[in-house]
Amino acid sequence: MADTASTKGLAVVTGASTGIGYELAKCAAQDGYDLVIAADEARIVQAAANLKEFGVAVEAVDTDLSTIQGVDKLMERVEADGRSVDLLMANAGRGLGKGFLDQDFAEARKVVDTNIIGTIYLVQQIGNHMRARGQGRILLTGSIAGFMPGSYQAIYNATKAFINSFSFALREELKESGVTVSCLMPGATETEFFKRADLLDTSIGQSKKDDPADVARIGYDAMLDGQGDVVSGWKNKLQAAVANVTPASMLAHQHAKMAKPASGEK
Repeated sequence: MADTASTKGLAVVTGASTGIGYELAKCAAQDGYDLVIAADEARIVQAAANLKEFGVAVEAVDTDLSTIQGVDKLMERVEADGRSVDLLMANAGRGLGKGFLDQDFAEARKVVDTNIIGTIYLVQQIGNHMRARGQGRILLTGSIAGFMPGSYQAIYNATKAFINSFSFALREELKESGVTVSCLMPGATETEFFKRADLLDTSIGQSKKDDPADVARIGYDAMLDGQGDVVSGWKNKLQAAVANVTPASMLAHQHAKMAKPASGEK
């Protein structure tokens, strides 16, 4: 990174080319944090150029975060200047619509590898450095989808259930370490997620969604405050509360109505 003498903190944000991840990076840039941002697409370079307008140093890494090698590539860039990471916002995620038996298994596996394997590997790498220093903040992007069986999004919802659970467990393990762990649990948000997951013809794909800038700000502030978890938006809070007392079979049936192919308005 160009400014190695900077006294600013360093933030690492994954899935930062667009959507919530980009907005999280923007929050950190506005606070004066230098950035290392990563995504598995070339648009991460343009995102970095935009974020430099806030007067901070920004390094873009185009890498496949579903692989150990891809995360290692990110870590090489993070460690290149010997700076400590103050904020880790592990936001990279992938979805996939349609019934599980109709999905290409390679695509389904990439959802698991991106949302779970790559995420927890990165958290372990940076988390160990934070624990050794006795300070740092970690924000994981979970989802209210993790509270319900995701019919026609079965793999995605299951990965978010994992992340939600993992974040609470890790927070407990690190509570005396000086490192905080927070989990942002958004609902449907206006990003490219639904297009990429082939969900545009579904009821949820065509529904009104939350603003990613608002969602990111809620999660970012919760992380700085050291909160364990935050559900963005009152409708999502209500949905999460209802999910906690509703039988799983009923939740699965309700989710099918939202995510079944061609369930959207014609």
